[in-house]
Amino acid sequence: MKMKIIVTGGAGFIGSHVSEYYARRGHEVKVIDNLSRSKIFNLNKKISMYNWKYLKDNYDNITLIRGDIRDYKFLEKHSKDADIIIHTAAQTAVTTSITDPRTDFETNTLGTFNVLEAAKRAKNKPVIIFCSTNKVYGNNVNKIPVEEGELRYKFSEKKFQKGIPESFPVDLCEHTPYGASKLAADIYVQDYAERNEIDAAVFRMSCVYGTRQFGVEDQGWVSWFTIATLSGKPLTIYGNGKQVRDVLFITDLVEVFDAFIEKRDKLHFGVYNMGGGTKNTLSLLELLDLIKRETGKIPKIRYDNWRPSDQKIYISDISKATNHLNWTPKTSPEEGIKKLIEWIKEKNILKYFDLK
Repeated sequence: MKMKIIVTGGAGFIGSHVSEYYARRGHEVKVIDNLSRSKIFNLNKKISMYNWKYLKDNYDNITLIRGDIRDYKFLEKHSKDADIIIHTAAQTAVTTSITDPRTDFETNTLGTFNVLEAAKRAKNKPVIIFCSTNKVYGNNVNKIPVEEGELRYKFSEKKFQKGIPESFPVDLCEHTPYGASKLAADIYVQDYAERNEIDAAVFRMSCVYGTRQFGVEDQGWVSWFTIATLSGKPLTIYGNGKQVRDVLFITDLVEVFDAFIEKRDKLHFGVYNMGGGTKNTLSLLELLDLIKRETGKIPKIRYDNWRPSDQKIYISDISKATNHLNWTPKTSPEEGIKKLIEWIKEKNILKYFDLK
């Protein structure tokens, strides 16, 4: 059945892949984006337009609409006949949230509230996919004892061998404004779903990476490390580089979104920690080794102080998503990094960055 799908932030990294996935399957996709990324991160303006142009040039069944999720009337107008709303639009940088917490709150919390209200009033009761974050657990993750190895940290306690579960506490810790705004939005989505106002899935994402990701120092570290290494730009590592994340290639993320949508009539609502899980983890130092093996390049590195609430280890326990949605990641870090490097080289992505 042909569906009408809205993707907020659809010109961004995750949003553009979601839009492409459903457009390829013949659905009618409406992309909403304010094209603010280059301004927020002080980047070449063409970066904000890259995925927008890519979608426009390749898909006749994608409608591109420039607009802001903070504008409720605008959002309500365009959501009236939606069957699915995939909400990827957000302020995504922790450091930016500290310097400009108001914009962070208005985008992440108020923007999500607007999406929920628009969905509630839409005639088809659209299912909502919400992109949350592992930062909802805040500094509580750093209270778990860790052991330090040569290239990475690891959890000391056996009960976290599978990673962080959805039941992990969110209270009584620092979150940063970004973590707080996303947690507030996360809880709003849960509340609307629990009261049967909407059907929804909350995906608390770890590190998602892949093609068409324009990583910067403040956000998208896998892509940024790769871009900086290929360009010969010096890299700053905050902390000692032994921080560990589970990494998930973008196509695997889109497939788990779709897995929930396919099961919405049975599940109605779910909260899922989402990442590569224990089989797909990298420390910062291990990523640099992997890039070196693929490219032969070694960046110049300087070290600086740890950033606020940076988690020494975050690994998602993805067993709930696996059990509920019959899903597991398919792309290994080695395969994913190779695809990312090939895209950067093939599309000459370095030209979009001031890498002097």
